Amino acid sequence: MHRSLITLAALAALAASMAGCGAKSDPGQVQGYAEAEYLYLSPRDPGYVDALSVKEGDEVAAGAAIFTMDSARAQAALDKARANQGASGGAAAAQAQAIAEARANAVLAHATLERTRALYKEDFASKAMLDTAQSGYDAAMATIRAAQAQTGAAGRQTQAAGADVALAKSQMGDRAVTAPQAGRVERIFRRPGEFANAGDPVISLLPPGNIKLRFFAPEPMLAKLKLGKIVRVTCDGCAAPIEARITFIASEPQFTPPVIYSVEQRAKLVFLIEARPVRLEDGKPLRPGQPVDVGLVS
Repeated sequence: MHRSLITLAALAALAASMAGCGAKSDPGQVQGYAEAEYLYLSPRDPGYVDALSVKEGDEVAAGAAIFTMDSARAQAALDKARANQGASGGAAAAQAQAIAEARANAVLAHATLERTRALYKEDFASKAMLDTAQSGYDAAMATIRAAQAQTGAAGRQTQAAGADVALAKSQMGDRAVTAPQAGRVERIFRRPGEFANAGDPVISLLPPGNIKLRFFAPEPMLAKLKLGKIVRVTCDGCAAPIEARITFIASEPQFTPPVIYSVEQRAKLVFLIEARPVRLEDGKPLRPGQPVDVGLVS
């Protein structure tokens, strides 16, 4: 909605400027306006806005703190994940102890089996004694296999608990939102205490390079306009003309916007052109919605 209002204001300003001018415009010059491409900063997870670190109009550097979300739930999730990680680590340690004991018992059972087998060959042990020793050894080996399987499961649980902790830490970090680029804080949509869903904008940020120019060129002028071509832009308050490079040319024409062009030109078809300033002078003179005049550079 904010962007639409800016665009309508720009078009109205252009219409007023044309209405007050009875002379015909320069055929090599067209009117346009500056438009912003805002960065809308929003939380990754829903929650209440806890604090704002900026106000509208502030210039911020990349990485600067912008706002924080309430972190009570995220902290609780992190504490729970850490507790689960500790429990799974304890279970893994206990399982490692169990498998060590099972292997020790298997070594003893194997020694007993070998001794009984030797005694059986010398007729000093009965067949029942040999069967008992064999059963003891088999049971010891089965215990090892069961312990190894449980150890594998415990290891996977430990890995899963570690992943849960990492995720909880990431979600905790996401509660503090920083500026992805340097720019100016344009609007604040949510204040502390207000609820914001994931993806709902809380702040809009305008980086210096996110200003583009939009103008409509009549079909006869189109042959002189190519992607990458430099145009000269002037505006009220600009100390000197600004050079801008064409970055987009519409493939299909449209009817001339009546609020920009005179009555005689309304029947003509024009093409939407977009250009980006090559370099803005100090003070960033171009503002969203500001009317500009665009002329070709020979």
